[in-house]
Amino acid sequence: MSDYKTIVGVIAVLISIFGYVPYFRDIISGKTKPHAFSWLVWGVLNAIAFAGQIHGKGGAGTWAVGLTALALFAIFVLSLIKGEKRIKLFDWLCLAGAAVSLLLWAITKQPLGSIILITVVDAFGFLPTVRKAYSKPYQETLLTYKINTVKYFLVVLALQNYTLVTTLFPLAVALMNALFVAMLIIRRKQVQTKE
Repeated sequence: MSDYKTIVGVIAVLISIFGYVPYFRDIISGKTKPHAFSWLVWGVLNAIAFAGQIHGKGGAGTWAVGLTALALFAIFVLSLIKGEKRIKLFDWLCLAGAAVSLLLWAITKQPLGSIILITVVDAFGFLPTVRKAYSKPYQETLLTYKINTVKYFLVVLALQNYTLVTTLFPLAVALMNALFVAMLIIRRKQVQTKE
């Protein structure tokens, strides 16, 4: 069983690398304009989830989460230079909600409560990108979010221990990415129809 988990963990890492290459390319070319708030929140959360999964002996399922944290922080830095510049009150409120939830996470001593809070924080972090992408659906790299959906499902398959603590965050992130993909596809069709 352990060999299977290792293989799935390696596949999740490779998919993670493959998934971010087009996103970095599109940022550098100016096609994709990431929202800094989302990528900062996601980087912090994936780093926390990685640490939690390591502590929970998540095994090979943790590898892609750790690599993802590094990629997310790199995208955050790039978004400060080449990302979305129109920051709205809604975005600041989402960042504040994420910060408050992170503060609650820091004082929570129960692992499940902590994982629930960081999952809520992740949703807050997603909202600025959802808001921006709803009006500008072509400023996000659809392929990256599709790949992230698959990657996080593979992360779950590669976990050594299945508990709510180890699985809730990656399952929730997979679902949020899948819903975001659906929204982007629908909005792109709507925008094309209007033009």
